[in-house]
Amino acid sequence: MNHDLTTRQARRATARPGSGAGSLAAVTSSAPTPAGLLADAVRSDPGRPLITFYDDATGERVELSVATFANWVAKTSNLLQDDLGAQPGDRVALLLPAHWQTAVWLLAAFSTGVVAVPGGDPARADLVVSGPDTLEEALACRGERVALALRPLGGRFPQPPRGFADYAVDVPGQGDRFVPYEPVGPQAPALELPGEGVLTAGEVVTRARSQAEALGLEPGSRLLSGLPYGSWDGLAAGLLAPLAAGASVVLCRHLDRLPAEGLARRKEEERVTHTAVPEGI
Repeated sequence: MNHDLTTRQARRATARPGSGAGSLAAVTSSAPTPAGLLADAVRSDPGRPLITFYDDATGERVELSVATFANWVAKTSNLLQDDLGAQPGDRVALLLPAHWQTAVWLLAAFSTGVVAVPGGDPARADLVVSGPDTLEEALACRGERVALALRPLGGRFPQPPRGFADYAVDVPGQGDRFVPYEPVGPQAPALELPGEGVLTAGEVVTRARSQAEALGLEPGSRLLSGLPYGSWDGLAAGLLAPLAAGASVVLCRHLDRLPAEGLARRKEEERVTHTAVPEGI
C-alpha cells in the first residue's frame, strides 16, 4: 500500500500524534535521544539502507546504509567537537537544503549536544554550515564557518571559499568512532525551529515517534520525501520519523524537475510505500 502525504496533510499528521497506534510495535529501540536511535539502528541492522538521496537537478543518486551514515555522523561529530571546538549548547546555523549531508550534520549536532538551527540567522549562531548558494549570508557568523559544495559523491570545492573550512577536505581524516566529552541526555537542547523555540533531544525523539505513527511507518517502510528541511514536517519525513520507525527515506531534492512519469517510476524502483511531497507535485 502506498500512502501519499502532501505538505498540508503532513501538518495535520503532526497534530495527531495518537493516530496509527500500534504501527511501531515491532520497533525495539527505546532510545531517548536521536543519537541513541542511530546507535540502536547500527546494532540491529547496520547494512539496511537508511537514506537514498536523489538530486533531480544533477542526476545524482546516493544510497547510504545505516552503517555508512553512522560513519559520516561520527566523523562529522569529531570535526565539530575537536577541530571546530563546539561546546554543548552552542548553536549551529544550517544553511543547507534537504540533502544527505544535511542529515549527517543534524545527527552530528545531536550527538555533540550542539543545537541545530535549520535556516538560522548566522549572525546569532556560534558557528555556521553553509551550502554553496548561501556563502555570502553565512559570512555574518563570527564563529567557525564550514562550507559544503554539495557536489556528487561529497566532492570538494574546486577552489575553497575564503573564510570557510571545506567540509569535504576536513572530514575524511576524522576518526570513525565518536564519544562526546559530555554525555548528551534527553534534556539537552537539540533543535531550534521557526516559531517553536528549542526542542530537547527527548522531545525530538518523542515527536519523531509520533510522526512515524501518524504517517503509518513501520520497520521496512520506504518514505519518499520531497519536503525541505526548514520545518518539522520536512525534518520528520526526510530523516527523523523513518529513523524512529526502523524505516528508510528516499530523500529528493529538486523534485519539481522530475516529470510525473519519472516520479511514478522512482516510486516503483525504490519500492516506496509512503510519500511526503509539496503540494502540486
